[in-house]
Amino acid sequence: MEKVTSQLSSIIKGISELGIGLIALGIIAEIVFGQGAIFGASVVGNLSEIVTAIGGENGFVGLVAIILIFALLRNRA
Repeated sequence: MEKVTSQLSSIIKGISELGIGLIALGIIAEIVFGQGAIFGASVVGNLSEIVTAIGGENGFVGLVAIILIFALLRNRA
């Protein structure tokens, strides 16, 4: 059972790292090539919407919340 849990944790960690890498790639491509360059949608715009949804009118609160979540995830890895 421990081996299965370890393998599942490893798979989830790999998928998370891949997702974060794709987001970073999308942001860089959008900065260099313009909106919708790599995924056909505005990655920066979508991230801004998520931050606004979490923080309401004040997007700063959402940004701080996302930074804290990433910091917690990084410490667990």
